[in-house]
Amino acid sequence: MPPQGWGCGPDLDKSSVDSLNQIDVTIAGLNRLARNLWWTWNQNAQDVFEELSPRAWRYLYHNAVAVLRELSDEELRVRLLGEEFNGRVQEVLWQFDAYLNATDTWAAEHAPHLAKRPVAYFSAEFGFHETLPIAAGGLGMLSGDHTKSASDLGLGFVGISLFYREGYFQQAINAENWQTEYYSQLDPQNLPLEPVLDDDGQPLICTVEIAAEPVSFRAWVVNVGRCSVYLLDANLTTNQPHFRDLTRRVYGGDNSTRIMQEIMLGIGGVRLLRRLGVEPSVFHMNEGHAAFLALELIREQIAEGASFDEALAGTRRQCLFTTHTPVPAGHDRFGHELMDHAVRHLYGQLSISAKELLALGRVNPSDDSEEFCMTVLALKAARAANGVSELHGQVSREMWHSLYPEGTVGEVPIGHVTNGIHLAGWMKGPVRKFWRRKLGQAEPAADWAEELAKPEFWARMEDASFVSDEELWALRYQLRRELIEFARRRLQDQEHRSEPSDFIAFDHLLNPDALTMGFARRFATYKRAPLIFDHIDKLVGLVRDQRRPVQFVFAGKAHPRDDEGKRLIQKIIHMSRHSKLSGHLVFLENYDVHVARQMVSGCDVWLNNPRRPLEASGTSGMKATCHGCLNLSILDGWWREG
Repeated sequence: MPPQGWGCGPDLDKSSVDSLNQIDVTIAGLNRLARNLWWTWNQNAQDVFEELSPRAWRYLYHNAVAVLRELSDEELRVRLLGEEFNGRVQEVLWQFDAYLNATDTWAAEHAPHLAKRPVAYFSAEFGFHETLPIAAGGLGMLSGDHTKSASDLGLGFVGISLFYREGYFQQAINAENWQTEYYSQLDPQNLPLEPVLDDDGQPLICTVEIAAEPVSFRAWVVNVGRCSVYLLDANLTTNQPHFRDLTRRVYGGDNSTRIMQEIMLGIGGVRLLRRLGVEPSVFHMNEGHAAFLALELIREQIAEGASFDEALAGTRRQCLFTTHTPVPAGHDRFGHELMDHAVRHLYGQLSISAKELLALGRVNPSDDSEEFCMTVLALKAARAANGVSELHGQVSREMWHSLYPEGTVGEVPIGHVTNGIHLAGWMKGPVRKFWRRKLGQAEPAADWAEELAKPEFWARMEDASFVSDEELWALRYQLRRELIEFARRRLQDQEHRSEPSDFIAFDHLLNPDALTMGFARRFATYKRAPLIFDHIDKLVGLVRDQRRPVQFVFAGKAHPRDDEGKRLIQKIIHMSRHSKLSGHLVFLENYDVHVARQMVSGCDVWLNNPRRPLEASGTSGMKATCHGCLNLSILDGWWREG
């Protein structure tokens, strides 16, 4: 337990707890906590913010910063006058400070050198929480989970990305069951961000050249436990409008916008780290979007007197690369004219010709018709590369064999590191409490979070004396019930766009006793969302089985320019309203982290049916599994190993 008064200055006896100046310090502690995303994977902290104002917590979409801004200081003081609640706040603040100041971390023993020279992790998107919607899909969610895991391990780790002031699109389904998109402006004051300031307390301004023109940017820092992620922001009045808009939306615009974003991410990210005095031990390019960082590292070394070949070799020693997809659209390619327009100022700085620079992004350097590929640049500039599952590593070696023609496919230098998840960030509250209770009964001193990471713990699942089938099924029923209640509320919110004939009694929609099958992910066509409906008569028999009924919950977004993906969504929604599956099949609009959390916890069976081998890894099935959900999946990605 924390000492009395922790987070509120000197120790106080209970008679002094109503001192306004001490409560003001507690309020300051809550504000500090709200701006560190550690609270997103600490259930006690979430409970505190929710209890401050359950209404605000819900309509502000679980945004701790916004909740505190919504309440006046007087309202906060009144809440903190309650001895029991104040005590729980002190407990959370103590846990938070103890976490930040811990010295016995994994990294302290196994990677102490990273404390001074951290890993610099570059990613075009980071998915942390619904509070900060700057991720489009699995790449961003993985980046967020990597950051949280690095924090728990105590790794020296800094992230680099962009601050998309309109984030990723919000999905709305119209009366024709067609996906439409809209965007909302993000207000940094209402987000878990802090401005990066210079020594004079002003926003730190850096510059990068794009198309031979200077583009200024500032940065925001996201505190994620012990780690920091810096988000670059070009929305400055000193920039031309088209440059201000380059950090407007996640993957927004055309190829011209994309190359500008990637110059900002890679080259601008390195320059920001230099201004901050951060000297990374390794630069991790999370997908090819970040590969321009290699050109900046080469430029720095040439400026210090190295030859181009020496600088490239020096860059390779510093860089790692992870490729995330075998789908061609996932590997950015830029034409000669666009490249020349965007980076022509680099020819002299790198002491190479335009043709030599373009050759860095070509499989065949002498093929003038080949476009510049960011993945090729990353592979050439990294000392090691990996796919994200065993099968994806194999597929990547086959895919890029022509880049290494002197050896066999098996000798292509691309390995694999199978993706994982940050368990504490995804495990829902009832499941956390369940395992705390079970582990407390078995081993009173056990740290439940650490125990869950041990293979020995999962081996005990077959021991009925540790966990019985009845206990697990009761937990599953609770989680399923929560999903159904969430789905009913969500569908009611969607109702205003439905036709009158589509009206359903939402309070009775879905059956808490029915086996619930879920599918939630991007609606890319290779993921084949409606595959299960190819045998509609069999499905109708399943959903109408009185003894063992089945029902389906779907969610997901198609890329704004992917009409084929939108047609898949339209087909599923139409079937949910105008087929024999009506009432047993629903589509939840505006898929995001919060919807994902409800679905992976509440579904009993998780559907995954991509066209093999196009699903490089996938992690949603892992998130479902930790809630006792079964996977029904093609043997692709991580599941081939799972």
